[in-house]
Amino acid sequence: MSDIRVKICGLRTVADVAAVAAAGAAYAGFVFFAKSPRHLTIDSARELALAAPVGLAKVALTVDADDATLDAIVAAVPLDMLQLHGHENPDRVAELRSRYGLPVMKAVGVADEGDLAALFDYTLVADQILIDAKPPKDAVLPGGNGLSFDWRLVAQRRWLRPWMLAGGLTAANVAEAIRLTNARQVDVSSGVESAPGVKDAARIAAFVQAAR
Repeated sequence: MSDIRVKICGLRTVADVAAVAAAGAAYAGFVFFAKSPRHLTIDSARELALAAPVGLAKVALTVDADDATLDAIVAAVPLDMLQLHGHENPDRVAELRSRYGLPVMKAVGVADEGDLAALFDYTLVADQILIDAKPPKDAVLPGGNGLSFDWRLVAQRRWLRPWMLAGGLTAANVAEAIRLTNARQVDVSSGVESAPGVKDAARIAAFVQAAR
């Protein structure tokens, strides 16, 4: 069995959680961002988190959320990790990691080699780094756009913290992405959907199988 760890992000139903667990994914991602078709209320996220089996890490994705919002999420939803997918600077990442006592994953958008410098800064304060495709300037969503970047930019590089590859991954290309970059963790959202925000159990299973 491969040691590749898979995160399926943007779950919205208990059936989604069951499909992710059955496929053998390591992480389940819950989105708290009102502009996203994958957005959850806190009550809905709590229901999904409580339905997750032991061993499936529950990750809350937020985008430049304020303390009050994060306080409410963390108080109500049993979580294993926070994923910061906005413009949070390293000081903010360190502050939230200390405030909540949860591991923090910071997403960093990459479009060209000049974007890689930020990765080092975040590895000093975050527990994990998610390397994603930088969204277009007019994009509504900071991630989950189905866009990839030139994987050669991160091929065979080593970072100070565990990292996860994201951006435009599907069952058709994830094995090649892993081979090229030597990523040990991968993240997918739109690539396992039948429509925006609608997860497909068969696509989830196929993605995890392809990644491994």
